[in-house]
Amino acid sequence: MPRLPSSVYNPLSLVGAGIALVSFGTVLVFFAMDMLGYTDSPYLGIFTYMIIPAVLILGLLLIPVGMYWERRRIKKNKGEKRRFMVLDLNDPRNRMAVMVFTVGTMLLIVVSAAGTYQAYNYSESVEFCGEVCHEVMYPEYMAYQHSPHARVPCAECHIGEGADWFVKAKISGAYQVYSVVFNKYHKPIKTPIANLRPARETCEECHWPSKFSSDKKLEKVYFPLDTADAQPWKIVMDVKIGGGQSELGPTEGIHWHMNTANDVRYVATDDRRLDIPYIESTGLDGKTKIFRARDIAFSDEEIAAFEMRKMDCIDCHNRPSHIYYPPFRTVNDAMAVGRIAPDLPNIRAIASHALTREYDSQRQALRTIPDLVRNNYRTHAPELLETQRTAIDSSIVEIQRIYERNFFPSMLVTWKEYPNNIGHMYDEGCFRCHDGQHVTDDGEVLSNDCNICHTIIVQGPQGETVSSLDGMPFRHPADIDEVWREVPCSDCHLGE
Repeated sequence: MPRLPSSVYNPLSLVGAGIALVSFGTVLVFFAMDMLGYTDSPYLGIFTYMIIPAVLILGLLLIPVGMYWERRRIKKNKGEKRRFMVLDLNDPRNRMAVMVFTVGTMLLIVVSAAGTYQAYNYSESVEFCGEVCHEVMYPEYMAYQHSPHARVPCAECHIGEGADWFVKAKISGAYQVYSVVFNKYHKPIKTPIANLRPARETCEECHWPSKFSSDKKLEKVYFPLDTADAQPWKIVMDVKIGGGQSELGPTEGIHWHMNTANDVRYVATDDRRLDIPYIESTGLDGKTKIFRARDIAFSDEEIAAFEMRKMDCIDCHNRPSHIYYPPFRTVNDAMAVGRIAPDLPNIRAIASHALTREYDSQRQALRTIPDLVRNNYRTHAPELLETQRTAIDSSIVEIQRIYERNFFPSMLVTWKEYPNNIGHMYDEGCFRCHDGQHVTDDGEVLSNDCNICHTIIVQGPQGETVSSLDGMPFRHPADIDEVWREVPCSDCHLGE
């Protein structure tokens, strides 16, 4: 005698039961593989906690649907009137059905709760964010791994705490999945992200804006493009971080903008917030100053049509975890620490040229870069291929590493696509506002004086530097007269 009601024994219910059992067994196996670290594949988590559980639930739903249709078929064939099911626990078959249903339901609830929790955790993980959509997110994931926040989970900044932002993030994530599946995403990914949570609710969970920050010593050595004409140039600056509360120290300096006693608001006329024609600043005394750009004329009505944004951390630290460095900086810094041999003639120019060429893919670039470097020396200094072979080979490896870290042709990603607003050497950064062109109605200028943010205490050729603890005027390493005073640094340095 069958142990379950006869309506269970129909093709649809049996297929559903088979799908559920196979799915449940697969989930157990995949779960064990995940817990034991059997594989590092990011897709294991998707199948274990998302796809296969959905198939399991689908199989379970097919069982009652099949039973319903089977009951209808039986009644239709016998001509019986519709009757509700009678549950008689004295009937062994009914008792078995109730037992199977009760135990199965309890087991499903427990498994579903655990699976839902694991699915939630997995969808919030760095692995899910960075590796699942491999081609799309690979550039951001690579940059994140080499950033100051490499140990901070993505969700800490992109979602933060609270149910409201969790829901917003999941809705946004659903659209992102759709964009990936149907190839609707932008190349490169557009920034700034419109739905990113305000920095006051994420960054300031760790970075306390009221904390005073003392000055920072910054020491750099800059190598010339043509080593035959110039020596490396050394510069040491005292960077005035500043900010914090007045009782802890002076509130001037760079973090004056984030001092809780000050309120800075601005209007940007472009999506990337690079063109800023209007700025409002309210200090501790309650007085508000309005600075307008001289070269961009907007009426009050036109300004009111744009978003008025309160300045926060992200307005300067706009690439806190996804930074793509320009060749000028990466090659120079690699030479400073010896990863690229600084004594190789013109190596900075050769490396920059190799990095900035257009390639169809990373693979092509990594294959081509060694030939470009060696062919240059083969043409201009063939003897170095023998006498400096080790230095050339190790420099090539570093140049390839720089390319692999900062250039992603498949997503059209280079440093040029993502301006970094910290500083002003490679991008406009500070000069978006501090350009000497923003003035109040009574003639006060938003200054671009170097000494507002830093004081130069050492500068000059590496072996012939001059120093002064009181500070000194900036000297450009190359002989360009006073052009550097009129042309933004990034106009020249960004091209390298």
